[in-house]
Amino acid sequence: AVRLIDMEVITTHINADFDAMASMVAAQKLYPGAVLVLPSAMEPAVRSFLTRPPFPIPSFVKEKEVDPAAVTRLILVDTRQASRLGALEGLLERDDVELHLYDHHPPSEDDLAGDVAVVRPVGATVTLLAELIRERSVPVTPEEATFMMVGLYEDTGGLTFTSTTKEDYDAGGFLLERGADLTKVADILKRELTSEQVAVLNDLILSLAFHRVVGIEVAVAKVSVESYVPEFALLVHKLRDIEDLDVVFAIAQMGSKVYLVGRSRRPQVDVSLVAAAFGGGGHRYAASASIKDLTLIQVEEKLIKVLSEVIRPYHQARHIMNFPVISVSPGQSVMEVAETLNRYSINGMPVMDGERLVGIIGRQMVDRALHLDLGDQEVGLYMNTRFNSVTPEDDLSDIRDYLVRDYQRILPVMEDGRPVGVITRKDLLDTFIQEEERLPESEDETFARGRMRKKSVAAIIRELLPERVVNLLTEMGAIAQELGMHAYCVGGFVRDLILRRTNLDVDVVVEGDGITFAQAMAARVNARVRHHDKFGTAVVIFPDGFKVDVATARREYYQHPGALPMVESSSLKLDLYRRDFSINTMAIELNPENFGVLVDYFFGQRDLKDQSIRVLHNLSFVEDPTRALRALRFEARFGFKIGKHTGMLMSNAVKQGFLDRVAGRRVFVELRHILEEENPPRIIKRMAEFGLVSAIFPGLVDSKKTASILDEISQVVSWHRLSYLKEEVEVWRIYLIGLIYEMPDYLLEGLREKLELTPRLYEWIASSRKRAKGVRKSLGWARARTPYDIYKAMEGMDTEAVLYLMAMSPERVRRKVSLYLRSLKDTRVELTGKDLIRMGYTPGPIFKEILEGLLKARLNNKVRSLEEEMAYVSGRYPVRAAEESGA
Repeated sequence: AVRLIDMEVITTHINADFDAMASMVAAQKLYPGAVLVLPSAMEPAVRSFLTRPPFPIPSFVKEKEVDPAAVTRLILVDTRQASRLGALEGLLERDDVELHLYDHHPPSEDDLAGDVAVVRPVGATVTLLAELIRERSVPVTPEEATFMMVGLYEDTGGLTFTSTTKEDYDAGGFLLERGADLTKVADILKRELTSEQVAVLNDLILSLAFHRVVGIEVAVAKVSVESYVPEFALLVHKLRDIEDLDVVFAIAQMGSKVYLVGRSRRPQVDVSLVAAAFGGGGHRYAASASIKDLTLIQVEEKLIKVLSEVIRPYHQARHIMNFPVISVSPGQSVMEVAETLNRYSINGMPVMDGERLVGIIGRQMVDRALHLDLGDQEVGLYMNTRFNSVTPEDDLSDIRDYLVRDYQRILPVMEDGRPVGVITRKDLLDTFIQEEERLPESEDETFARGRMRKKSVAAIIRELLPERVVNLLTEMGAIAQELGMHAYCVGGFVRDLILRRTNLDVDVVVEGDGITFAQAMAARVNARVRHHDKFGTAVVIFPDGFKVDVATARREYYQHPGALPMVESSSLKLDLYRRDFSINTMAIELNPENFGVLVDYFFGQRDLKDQSIRVLHNLSFVEDPTRALRALRFEARFGFKIGKHTGMLMSNAVKQGFLDRVAGRRVFVELRHILEEENPPRIIKRMAEFGLVSAIFPGLVDSKKTASILDEISQVVSWHRLSYLKEEVEVWRIYLIGLIYEMPDYLLEGLREKLELTPRLYEWIASSRKRAKGVRKSLGWARARTPYDIYKAMEGMDTEAVLYLMAMSPERVRRKVSLYLRSLKDTRVELTGKDLIRMGYTPGPIFKEILEGLLKARLNNKVRSLEEEMAYVSGRYPVRAAEESGA
């Protein structure tokens, strides 16, 4: 026996796997004098490994070789359950033995409490120990790093299991830096199935049966063999992958024992809880149990019962309800109720007498009453006073029974005697559809606080955004939490983050009071606030000019097509529903407990993946026809396609003239955004396909010539960007003139009124068009040959007008315009009026003549320096003659 004074022992659980063994090796790096003690039982793959030629790692001793009386410290890795300790369990009863624990398993009833406990839910215990080794700069040999990597890879499936965390990847990177050999890792973990294992796997596949438990499909496979078959868990893992199963339990009768192995990809099915009911354990996504006193059939029966107890349903009423509640009073007329239903596009709502719920009313009943000419009657006469309700905690089965079995169209969700939400049949149907969909692979993805899919994008936030913005988002989440609110990033900021595009225009929506939130935020970060009480919006402005837009969650309704929306306070879900396209309806939660969780009610992620532009409802372009212009802009910017149905709705809205009902200024703003995109000609071409060009520019000939001039402008703009990167140019102005290239002058005034152009912009358009035509003609003449002639032709024209001139001109004129922009435009005379006075000239009209002549000489390359300018002036404008001329 090993007899040491003050012995430290490192050991692990019985049936040790590679993570347990690797964790022992890692622990000895932190406790250099400790003895590694093998458990009495090991996984077959581990036992086989230990029988191979020696691998250069520390030596292990057996339990019986240890003198328990000498042990003063027990270091337990990859478990903290006394029942899994084996022969050394007796040490736990001694007060003089110090206990140190390192484990990554979920809590269980018989967990030990150690003097030191490092316990976190990572993919492998070796990850926790590798982190400590790195922090303490403990040296590790390549062989030790390789063996630790074996344990890490086994328990994380090569860093692919859903239980894998960022810390596991960090540990893998650290071990690679220390020389871990992945080829040797693969060799150690390589497992070829025996013919006996292949036969068992085939029997498992043939026996598969499916059970729906609490709305979740669970696969159960059974097999019976006379003797023990090694690595049954490996066979179950292969079964899951072959059949692509979300939740699977395999039950095997092997000799006198029954073995249960579970695997789960669904976060609401914690297989460790199921295994615990049979005396086993494991992780949330992988667990097992060895059962002595039950038959295979009894285990299966108990399994289904246990599953119904431990599976947590996705949805409670609070998760799928719509809020805040839209209601009417019993004294309102049927006509008023119909208007409310139409305003909010809903099919039913509660009837409230003050704070008391007295009935529900549906669209079908309202339509019948209107048909019978009862529009002026009180709705209380026709409301349904017999109805069911649920609490926020009620589950999907209750909701289903009330809405389907009892034929109730709208289900109030009651809390403290008042409705806090409503659930419709459509909500229930949407939930069932999502229940059938395959769940995401990440443990962070879950359904909560609404009918949407969630996943964490916190890692993307930290990867793509500047540290300052990340810290700001974190701070905003903390502020919302303190105020009892929920804060979310929304809109294009979220869309571009998912697309991994740079966008620092931060928009925040608050479930609560957006202005109060903004003021609290400004006080915290030393900024100022501008707010708009009517709309519940604010802008937080930082000292350096950086801005964050904050809005109270709100819903909108339109009184007529093309009108500005009326807004009311609402929930995040309804706030997102008012937006234009599904790709702009995603949100990211900022509150600390869910920081970085992506909220997607309307399948924005799916449409991003499919590269599709899709509206949320069929009246979208009727309510706001300018969305048609935004659809085309997003289509071009992201290389997406407008969905077939969305395109049809666009065409119908344009044909029915709804764009004419929109304020011209709003149309112009959208048009300007299009002309500021990377490829306006492409968007204009698509606009023409939908009839939008002729709708915005009545009387404009939609010809090939217009398309050609826009393409020419695109080439000219590209040339200018490459040649004059420092010069700011408003490119949209150039494209705007190009769009009306063929528009007759007499129609220009009508365009001014239609688009509500400012007088200044209109004057610039008119004058630039006229000047460009004249200059093109003059530069085409043979006499416009000298640089001075070219300069004078374009003198005073801004760069936008000059580039438009260049695009609309033939090659011989373009060369002159190019010369002007590259060499002539910024030409200046060095000689000043003060210089002329010092040279003896008397101020007067002659100064203008001299300086103009000098500019001509400069442009025509006759003088190149100040000295040459002075000599040029002295030779051509003698002082006495100049004075006489001035007199």
